[in-house]
Parts: sequence; C-alpha cells; structure tokens
Amino acid sequence: MAQRTTRRSAGLLLFRRREQGIEVLIAHPGGPLWARKDDGAWSIPKGLLEPGEDAEATARREFAEEIGTPPPAGPIVELGDVTLASGKVVTGFAIEGDLDTTTVASNMFEMVWPPKSGRLQSFPEIDRAEWVHPDVARVKLNPAQAEFVDRLVVAVEAADQA
Repeated sequence: MAQRTTRRSAGLLLFRRREQGIEVLIAHPGGPLWARKDDGAWSIPKGLLEPGEDAEATARREFAEEIGTPPPAGPIVELGDVTLASGKVVTGFAIEGDLDTTTVASNMFEMVWPPKSGRLQSFPEIDRAEWVHPDVARVKLNPAQAEFVDRLVVAVEAADQA
C-alpha cells in the first residue's frame, strides 16, 4: 500500500501593537465558494511548500503573493505546526509590522464557474484582509489556525516581560 504524503503549507501572521494590545492581520479567501462564509473561514496568508523550499521562505513568498507586498523585515517568531481538519500541516510564523489593508492586491486563481458551465473564471486568492483583536481572530480563523494567535499572544507577552 502506498504511503500518503502529508501536504504541508506555511504561513505568516503579521501583528502590530496598539494601546489596547496587539492586532493580527487575517485574510478572507476569495472566490465564489467562500463569498458567504465568515466565522471559521479566514486564514493567515499561507500556501503549499514547493519541493526543496523551507517553511519560512514559503511563508514569506505566500504573504507577498496573497497580500501584494513583501512582509516586513525583522525578527520572526516561530509559531510551530497545526493540523487542519483536512490533514494538511501548516507551519506558522509571525512578524511585527503594519500595512494599509486597502492596498491588499492578491494573486489570482482560475476555476470553472458556475459549476459544470465549462467557463473558466479568475478570482483573487484573498479578497480582503483585516486587522483584528486576537479574540476576533480566534472566531474568524480556521479553527486549527486560531492556535497560532494563542501562541503569538504568549510569545509577545513573554518578550514584553523580558
């Protein structure tokens, strides 16, 4: 029996500091299948690891592709792995920075839409991004990815007390 290879992705959670604490940048997937989905549907900018590519390089590349701007320079916070319901393993990283969400310009993907129409249409991989408080992120994000927010909050608190 052939062994199934685990699909792996990597993503980058951008965060910024505000008077009320940190905010994180989350992204809503584009396309008609996600148009009416909200809670539990958002994601960190992420994508599949290419052969031979390391997880941090993937996270940085996918952020640039999905948000339309390269991630900021600076120290990276490793957030470890989570496993999605699909079985895909996502490696998360965080970096501090800021950006104007009105400038988000995602790469595009194609799919047949409407179903069985034979018409290929293009849609943005990410249709919008928002800065949210960690409590909101935990509700909006894919449930497995919400763990990245918890890990980030612990890391930021530890760094602030050091």
